[in-house]
Amino acid sequence: MFGYVRPQKSELLVREYEEYGGIYCTLCRRLGKDYGVAARLALSYDGTFYALLLLSVSEKSSFDFFGGRCVANPLKKCLYCPDEGPEFASASALTVILTYFKIRDDIEDSGFWRSLSFRLVLPIASRARKKAAKRYPQMDKAVFHSIQLQEQIEHQKFAGIDACAEPTAEMLAEVFELAARERDGPLSPRVRVFHQFGYYLGRWTYLMDAADDLEADIQNHSFNPFVQKFQLDLHSHQQDLDRTRSYINQTLNGTLAKLGAAADLLDCNQFGSIIRNVVSKGLPQMQKERLFKKETRNVRSL
Repeated sequence: MFGYVRPQKSELLVREYEEYGGIYCTLCRRLGKDYGVAARLALSYDGTFYALLLLSVSEKSSFDFFGGRCVANPLKKCLYCPDEGPEFASASALTVILTYFKIRDDIEDSGFWRSLSFRLVLPIASRARKKAAKRYPQMDKAVFHSIQLQEQIEHQKFAGIDACAEPTAEMLAEVFELAARERDGPLSPRVRVFHQFGYYLGRWTYLMDAADDLEADIQNHSFNPFVQKFQLDLHSHQQDLDRTRSYINQTLNGTLAKLGAAADLLDCNQFGSIIRNVVSKGLPQMQKERLFKKETRNVRSL
């Protein structure tokens, strides 16, 4: 995931906003406890949402939060979840595993000088990933297989959009399904629901990231499935970009509709309203902001 999975805060109730912040801060603390202080830098909205999803189907019907000091800034007050159970352990592991592969990908996509900072933190991320992989080997295997398959597909001469989105979609589907299997057993109906939810969330995330990087990938001659499909280059006109964004928007909307259908099947506790906010409001808002914020720009002007 790439930081796109977040709620629309203006539509959250005060209680919901505080609970979401409490989960965010608790995950930060768990990252430091499990993988060291530096691991807190990997904290993301995506990892928070994964923890939120697991908590939303917990057998515990309600959660109370307590006040405390921020572990990174003692002058700041935060809310914490008193029960840092398996949901936060799983979310922190997924966070560091994804962060490791994201850093590795940034190194490959950057020049030598630009990649220096990533190379410096890669050993730290690698140690954290190995530790997480020992605790959650199937999760690490799912992510690693997805990365390998993604590289193979993107090196094909004509890689279709659906084929490019498939590795990330299947990776999240498997990770979410594993969580449901561990909690409810392989025969639980929730296993299939989690699989579908993870699949369409992963698909939307990959396509959103490709859309967000559209102009940069054109300029840097980097792989992008939408650039390839519409044969965009530095000489493309604004109308070509508008046509591409319109297609992307329709594709993302179709994926969001299927994600919403899967979300409707989730039987959630007090956090269900935040899950619905993310799916029905947060993701569409992010899609609108990232797709059309640059619509008046020309590729060459970058």
